[in-house]
Amino acid sequence: MTAAPAPAPATRTDDPAQPWLSSPAPGLWAVRVSLYAERARELEGTLDDAERARLQGFRRAADRDQYRVAHVALRQLLGDRLGRDPAQVRFFREPCPGCGAPHGRPAVTDAPLHFSLSHAGDAVLVAFADGPVGVDVERRPAPELAAQVSSELAEVLHPAERAELSALPAGERPAAVARCWSRKEAYLKGVGIGLGGNPTLTYVGTGATASAPPGWTVTDVPVFPGYVAARAVRTRRLGSSN
Repeated sequence: MTAAPAPAPATRTDDPAQPWLSSPAPGLWAVRVSLYAERARELEGTLDDAERARLQGFRRAADRDQYRVAHVALRQLLGDRLGRDPAQVRFFREPCPGCGAPHGRPAVTDAPLHFSLSHAGDAVLVAFADGPVGVDVERRPAPELAAQVSSELAEVLHPAERAELSALPAGERPAAVARCWSRKEAYLKGVGIGLGGNPTLTYVGTGATASAPPGWTVTDVPVFPGYVAARAVRTRRLGSSN
């Protein structure tokens, strides 16, 4: 099979040649599922057997499109960075820091490249970094569901975050919860434990500026209207002065 050309790096968020791909910040790539779905179907052959099996397991066409776009785009971007045929990129899972089993951060075989992938609704977000990184994108809940979603997520937030929410006017809480949750999930993915960790133990804050656990930087990411996103990058190992 002839390798499909990897997308050229986007230098701005409104590149008319690649309306499906944007770079909201250095090391970040955002993809519109609806704009890339047809092309991703053409490039489905770049996926490996495990990815294709997972793809066929989705019953809804929208879920298949989202998964296909996310994993095809990831392979294209990785192939571009590594100088490889996207179909030849091989993945494995690092050991989980909690239990040691092989379900931690995803990694590329034979390449010291750190990356993270997230998708929700019409948005896919990919992050690259020099060290462990996690990224998360979330769809803002519709107004009629916002109170219910906020209440459910608030139950799994840090006690200090719940206190911050209770001090806010009711109308501001849904946005604060979504912002906090995207930060928290990005951090847990960066650590490699994901939602297998206890989100109530990690404080990232609900305010306009994110807080971060020691050794990490957590920042909000501007993506598409109707979505919130965050990136977490490890800046140093605990116990290290570097």
